[in-house]
This record gives sequence, C-alpha cells and structure tokens, in this order.
Amino acid sequence: MDGMHRTPITPLDVEIDGVGKYAPTSSVEDLTALLTSLEWPNKKPKEFHRALLTSFDALDDVIEPAAAREAFVIAAHAAGMHVLPDDMAEVRKAG
Repeated sequence: MDGMHRTPITPLDVEIDGVGKYAPTSSVEDLTALLTSLEWPNKKPKEFHRALLTSFDALDDVIEPAAAREAFVIAAHAAGMHVLPDDMAEVRKAG
C-alpha cells in the first residue's frame, strides 16, 4: 500500500503465526488485512465480525481508528491470540 493513504493506529503486534510469532500492525489497513487473512484462526465469533465491521467503518472515517484497534484486540483475545503491548503483563507472568 505504498503511497496510499494509511489510517494510523497505536501500533501493536499480534500473535497470529503461532506461539511467539508476532505480526506488526500500525494502521487500520493492517488490521483489516489480518482479519481477512487465511491465518486468522476463527472467523465465526461475533467478536471477529464486530472487529471487521469496525475496521471498515474506520476506513470510511465513520468512527475513530482507536475503536477499530480496540475491537481488533477483543477479537484477537477471543481467538486465543496475544496482543502486544496490550498483553505485556500477562506474557511476562507466563514467561
């Protein structure tokens, strides 16, 4: 998406490629790409659908990008994935 408008968010890393393997994100476009990727583990829960719709709304400037980020984190947690830096305390405890 080089040269195209990006909708920035507070950066995060999501554990989507397996335990300890994190994908970095810094935009709503990145969130949407991860949600629609083949790697997303379960696309049936309501949290996933809410995150996807919220991302589309943020891309259309209907809502703030932070709301899309928040919905994404909830969906990632529902799918059993860690999100950094949001889950840093939990990851440190487990380590």
